[in-house]
Amino acid sequence: MKLVILDAKTLGDDIDLSPLKHFGELKIYPKTLPNETLERIQEVDIIITNKVVLDSQTLHSCPNLKLICITATGVNNVDLEVAKELGIEVKNVAGYSTTSVTQHTFAMLFYLLEQLRYYDEFVKNGKWSKGGLFTNLERPFYEIKGKEWGIIGLGTIGLEVAKVATSFGANVSYYSTAKTPHSKIYPHKELRELLKSSQIVSIHAPLNQNTKNLIGTKELELLPPKAIILNLGRGGIIDEEALAKELDNKDIYCGLDVTSTEPISQDSPLLKLKHSKRLLITPHIAWTSKEAREILLDGVIKNIEEFLGKKIDA
Repeated sequence: MKLVILDAKTLGDDIDLSPLKHFGELKIYPKTLPNETLERIQEVDIIITNKVVLDSQTLHSCPNLKLICITATGVNNVDLEVAKELGIEVKNVAGYSTTSVTQHTFAMLFYLLEQLRYYDEFVKNGKWSKGGLFTNLERPFYEIKGKEWGIIGLGTIGLEVAKVATSFGANVSYYSTAKTPHSKIYPHKELRELLKSSQIVSIHAPLNQNTKNLIGTKELELLPPKAIILNLGRGGIIDEEALAKELDNKDIYCGLDVTSTEPISQDSPLLKLKHSKRLLITPHIAWTSKEAREILLDGVIKNIEEFLGKKIDA
C-alpha cells in the first residue's frame, strides 16, 4: 500500500506518525498547495488529510485511490458524490475534540470575564508595585453562577459545555440551528429571546445555510451590556464586519477561535478595532490539545484497519 499525509502540520510535530508505516510506504508532507496535490496523490492507495481539497477532477486522476482519511470531523473538502461514484471510501473521525473544545471555551470565557489581560498588564507594567494597595478593583469581574448562558448548537460539544456551565451554576438554554428542539434537559429558546436574555453566549454549530451570518447587527444589538459571545463553531456564523462595529460601539466582549477566512485576512475589520481589548482571537486551536490529536490519529489508524479488515502489528 502507498499512503500519503498531505498536511501533517495540522497534526503537529509532537505526534508520532510512525504507526502509519505499518500499513505500507508512507510519504509525509507538512503542507500541500493546490498545484502540488495531484502529483503527490496520483499513485497512492490511501490519502490522509485535514483540509486539502480533493475535487472531482483530482479524484478522477487517481486510479489507485481506495480510501481518503480525513483528520477532522468535517468532510466538505472532498467531492463525496464523485468519491462514491469511483468507489473511493471517505472516513472521518468524530468526537475526538469534545473535551479540548469545551476546555478552550472556558479558557476564552475566563480570560474575558475576569479581565485577565488588564490585570496581567497592570502587574507587569509596574502599576501594582507603585499603587500602594494589596489589590485592585478597577475592573470588576463577575461569577458564572446565576448567569444565563445561551448555547447555539446543542450537539456533542454544546452538550458538554452545557454540563460544565451548569456545574458552575449557570442557567443554560439553547437555540437549535436546525430549528428542531431536541433536548429534554435544557430549555429551547428562539434566537432573539436567547440573545436578549443571555449574559454568556457560546456557538458550537457547523456552517451551513441555517447558520451563515446567523449573528449580524440586529442580533448583536440584542445582547445585554457586558455580555460575552464566544464562537467555537465555524467562521461565517458571525458577520465579522457587524461584530467589529458593535464591539467598538457597545460594551460587549467576544472570543473567536474561528474566522471567516483562515488564517485571518490582514485587512480584517477585527484587527482594526478601537476597543481591541474587548476581543480575543485564537487561531483555530480549540480542537488541538495534544490528547485530542492523539485520539484523532488513533481514529485514523482504526479507520484504515477497518477498511483493510486487519489490525496493524505495532
